[in-house]
Amino acid sequence: MTTDMAQPNNAAILEPDNWFVDYSEQEEPEDQHIPEYELTATPNDFNIATIVSFIDLGAFEIPGFQRNYVWNINRASRLIESLILGLPVPQIFLFERDRDKFLVIDGQQRLMSIYYFVKGRFPRINKRIAIRNVFDTKGAIPESMLEDDEYFTDFRLALPENLPNQKNRFKGLTHSSLADYRTRFDLRPIRNVVVKQNNRDGDDSAVYEIFERLNSGGVNLRPQEIRSSLYHSDFYAMLNGINSSQDWRRLVGNPVPDLHLKDLEIILRGFAMLVECETYAPSMVKFLNMFSKKAQSHDSEQNRYLKALFASFLASASQLPDNAFRVSESSRFNIALFEAVFVAACAPAFAARSLVAGDISADSIDALRSDPEFLQAARVGTTQRANVRKRLNRASAIIAVNGG
Repeated sequence: MTTDMAQPNNAAILEPDNWFVDYSEQEEPEDQHIPEYELTATPNDFNIATIVSFIDLGAFEIPGFQRNYVWNINRASRLIESLILGLPVPQIFLFERDRDKFLVIDGQQRLMSIYYFVKGRFPRINKRIAIRNVFDTKGAIPESMLEDDEYFTDFRLALPENLPNQKNRFKGLTHSSLADYRTRFDLRPIRNVVVKQNNRDGDDSAVYEIFERLNSGGVNLRPQEIRSSLYHSDFYAMLNGINSSQDWRRLVGNPVPDLHLKDLEIILRGFAMLVECETYAPSMVKFLNMFSKKAQSHDSEQNRYLKALFASFLASASQLPDNAFRVSESSRFNIALFEAVFVAACAPAFAARSLVAGDISADSIDALRSDPEFLQAARVGTTQRANVRKRLNRASAIIAVNGG
């Protein structure tokens, strides 16, 4: 499916809740060839005490940007009850990123429910983002935060009052009050499947594929949701920070970050095209995955520079109207237009390792928006290398930064 930038009403055939126009997703084939992978999948039966100690030690990485903890106490309590009673529960999939370092591919909610129950504390709904940010930074939740009633409440099993013909003996119990059941619970084994990609010279596409397929049985995760979990790094922490910037929220047209991380992906695409445009080749998903993997090795100085560069771009765009990156006042944010303008404005500064100076000309964005060559490269085959290069080249020739 193609979309005509000159006729914004065509965008109506996109999903109605989309606030952006993204051509690449229209052209990413769903039946791309999947290569054979050299994988090792090893089953392990870690007991609950071991799992909790692994989380405390930071051996399990549970990235916060893929999703937050979303279970309520009733659902978490049912899981705990199943474990106490010895009922089967779904297995957990882990990816062995490094020795004794495991990325949780599937099973975050179960792992954190177990962790919170053993700690005797359940996270308050309005504090879960803050809790996860601390977890990401420190690799665990400090005892001082666990004890803080502003962030947590006591975790007492919220179970039905009565079962058929008997009272529910576990209702209201905590981990410390399980009595004779506590040892049984702590030693209860949970099947973990540890996946390892033996050939790590290339990308982590095997893990991406596993993650996507494991999480496609219910609500499908978007590529950026998977990517943010798989390639979590200091670079991604930086992206998350600038995604909350008020100046960026104004340009993107949404006051709060997108639930599916699409706005974060827009920033990622801008940086990826700025830094690695010469290496771009379809598909866009694979290109962004490769860039995210490379960004894991960024040092703090590089991340600080990219953050400052983006801030200088936002400053240079501060005089632009709110709808600067829309095809019309009533249409949606246009990723192809933003991407081209961002690269054109930042490329000279990036080459000199300096910052963007001056104001981006609104007239030059209007000229790019109506440029026949740019429009043609954004209508058909938008993820083809030639058309990506054409859009960036036309933006480089047209976009002006005044007073720099």
